[in-house]
Amino acid sequence: MQPIFDFFFDQYYNYPTLFIILEIIAVIFGFLSVWYSKQNNILVYPTGIISTLIFVYILYQWQLLGDMMINAYYFLMSIYGWYIWTRKVDPEHYTPITNTTKGENIKSVFIFIATLLFVFVVYEYFDKWNSWTAYVDTLTTAVFFVGMWQMAKRKIENWLFWIVGDIISVPLYFYKGLVFTSFQYLIFTIIAIYGYKAWKKNLRNDLRPA
Repeated sequence: MQPIFDFFFDQYYNYPTLFIILEIIAVIFGFLSVWYSKQNNILVYPTGIISTLIFVYILYQWQLLGDMMINAYYFLMSIYGWYIWTRKVDPEHYTPITNTTKGENIKSVFIFIATLLFVFVVYEYFDKWNSWTAYVDTLTTAVFFVGMWQMAKRKIENWLFWIVGDIISVPLYFYKGLVFTSFQYLIFTIIAIYGYKAWKKNLRNDLRPA
């Protein structure tokens, strides 16, 4: 049993206790945020804001620039999404779940490419191309940027981006030594699959004639 425990948590032996506590808190609120998103509940945003702020601090300390920018972007998009989700499209209805339009798909491609270029420039400027994880980090950053933008717009396709990004992030964060965060992304993957199914059912019900 001890070798298994050491395999998963040995990297935490030299971590400051504060970092470990903050990571656990961030993971808990991150889990709550994704769960509320699956439930199509507005609490996805306040819980997400707490999680992302903590992760920005942690990732800055470890110089994981791409991941840090993801969470800084999440924080900003959470504020934007909070506004969109509480905005009424008419006197009785709030912004509904919908499919992405052709124009929104074009915007998604633009966000993806622009993010790749932006993160590339940041890594180049700070000379951080010292590991294969930097290239994977660049890719996941672009995937998550699109997913977060689509979620703020309440587009069902956002879940597909979360699923892809979460699957890649599980081994990536484990390799980086953030085991709790790796477990978090494993749970995120499962929730994202169910979230996609739940939103799809919600969308079908909204389209059903009254």
